[in-house]
Amino acid sequence: MGSVRVNDLLVHVWPAAEPDAPVAVAAHGITANGLAWARVAQLLEKRVTLVAPDLRGRAGSRAAPGPYGIRRHADDMAAVLDGLGLARAVFVGHSMGAYVAAVAAVRHPALVSAVVLIDGGLSFPVPAGVDGDALLHAVLGPAMARLEMSFPDREAYRRYWQAHPALTGHWAPWVDDYIQHDLVGEGPYRSSCVVEAVRVDGGQVLANAEVHSAIHQLPVPGVLLWAPRGLQNEEQGLYDEQRLRGLALPTVRVADTNHYTLLLDDAGASVVAEHIIAAAQVKAAGPAAESALS
Repeated sequence: MGSVRVNDLLVHVWPAAEPDAPVAVAAHGITANGLAWARVAQLLEKRVTLVAPDLRGRAGSRAAPGPYGIRRHADDMAAVLDGLGLARAVFVGHSMGAYVAAVAAVRHPALVSAVVLIDGGLSFPVPAGVDGDALLHAVLGPAMARLEMSFPDREAYRRYWQAHPALTGHWAPWVDDYIQHDLVGEGPYRSSCVVEAVRVDGGQVLANAEVHSAIHQLPVPGVLLWAPRGLQNEEQGLYDEQRLRGLALPTVRVADTNHYTLLLDDAGASVVAEHIIAAAQVKAAGPAAESALS
């Protein structure tokens, strides 16, 4: 794995074994960073090149200027491909990144071969009269509170995440690399996420018509993978069969996962990797990969 600068963004690249291998470009969640894709990249077994930027206002792209918003991130995905000299890719996204990937596919159809959405991309109407910022805090909960916290050292941040109910029992070196990449400062440390970027992006996920419609307008085949458990490992996740009823896009329930472990733990990351391989039209072992976009 290596990292390069493309315009204002820090971009992580896990190259495939073959230079002409297919490419996937991946967008992370609202308070995450590109290293969230590390385990998925490993499980691709160098059959697909994975490109994952730190999105504008996060980690290595913290200093990238606004304006923020899902459309800006979508256009950044296209610019990353252009900057790396890549003609076409599978667009992949987790959580907020799923909305980014869907909007990018709609706005840049010539660049996308397929779409893999992971526990995100499908929105529900915001009740009338509900304050957007209040709803954002209600949905993200501790993820928003973390942005206002400081930590005396890196070990304190590690302990904070190890106690997270969604990650208890799921710690691994790639998880540690991912959370440490979020920190800025020399001690005390704090999250790299620019609060304004999170507020703008989250508001558009909740209430922007272009963002909401993108999943219904995909110009290429796609799939939505979803976790049965939520951001705090609660029994009700973001989606369930009833909430997904009527969606034209194929959906896959990934058993024994929550919103985080769907990407960070082997039970979820292996399924995500299989679907990326299938979307890239690379032969993979096992029926899950063969039927991923059917």
